[in-house]
Amino acid sequence: MTRFAPVFSALSAAVERGKIPGAHLLLSRRGENFDWMGGYRDRQSGDPLTADTLYRLASLSKIMTSVVALTYVQEGRLDLSDEVSRYFPALADMKVAIERETISGERAINLVDPERPMLVHDLFRHTSGLTYGQFSDSPVPAAYRAAGMSDHDQSRDDIIAKLATLPLAHHPGTTFAYGMSTDVLGWILEVIEGKSLEDIFRARLFAPLGMEEAAFRPAPDRIGRIAQPQPDPETGEIPVLGSRNFYEAGWLSGGHGLFITAGDMKRFMAMLTGRGSHGQARILSPAIFDWMTSNHLPSDVHFDPDCDLLGPMAPYSDQGRGFGLGVLVRTAPGLASLPGTPGDFSWSGLSGSYAWVDPEQDLSCAFLMQSPTNRREFITLLRRLVYGCL
Repeated sequence: MTRFAPVFSALSAAVERGKIPGAHLLLSRRGENFDWMGGYRDRQSGDPLTADTLYRLASLSKIMTSVVALTYVQEGRLDLSDEVSRYFPALADMKVAIERETISGERAINLVDPERPMLVHDLFRHTSGLTYGQFSDSPVPAAYRAAGMSDHDQSRDDIIAKLATLPLAHHPGTTFAYGMSTDVLGWILEVIEGKSLEDIFRARLFAPLGMEEAAFRPAPDRIGRIAQPQPDPETGEIPVLGSRNFYEAGWLSGGHGLFITAGDMKRFMAMLTGRGSHGQARILSPAIFDWMTSNHLPSDVHFDPDCDLLGPMAPYSDQGRGFGLGVLVRTAPGLASLPGTPGDFSWSGLSGSYAWVDPEQDLSCAFLMQSPTNRREFITLLRRLVYGCL
């Protein structure tokens, strides 16, 4: 029986009870691998998970986009102090929305000039002032929804043109606000290289690491292998996953658009535990990698109210967490509600995907699941169970 048998037993029980449709867990501890796979690719059809099942990474895509962007930084082709408008001039004149309450008690905004330009650094650490449109009824997210920022039937340039007409939610550099920052970061790479994000990832990440199935747009003969969420037991409705149709979209999302198999995820995780290298492939230098996984949030940073929705992934300093270049980082041995070690880094996705690396414990974990309604429950369960086995 393996050290992590309690983890596997808990996941098996969750599948049997119908809590989750299925999952693939990849654990590595001091060079030894412990994998578990169980449940259904599609519970409704009865199709089981298989080794070639494709999973939506959703926002876990952000780690990969950040790694690829840092390859340009270490080559001297991208600087974190670059203004974003250098790559997208249309964004040079964006205003900042300052929310106020009218005499009648309604929410309104005043538009003011930003205190400083939006920088590439802000895109990496979500201090750009950009947001998402689906999490709040505040004026700026509402404007995102009205503009159709997430519509698939548009191009990258269509989205940039819309962004140029919308206000920022905060002054750049002042506030951590989860949003479209990583999407814009990925599009900057397209401008630099003159190629699609798919081609860039294939050349700089997928091919060097042997990630043969990873893609933004799975081939038509692979679409049937995409894992599906199960109906919500309370409503009977199947949850909608934001990246479900990205293989049909007119734009590529570095923020949440990747599909991947467990085997390819294992190779990516091996690169993370190798501080930027795996086998003969060196994606990032150890120095750049360590810089990536350090806290980059200033000590006086503010947090958008919607950060509470991130739960244990919110980078609150009073809970022993910060944020690096695309990853949540643990900054203190205590304070956080979940076990871990200073220096561990992680991120998750709306689909139920989750990954973390704990260098001090020589531990890594990737969890591939398509169950958005209880993803936070299983993130916290995994952390408790895995550290309980050490």
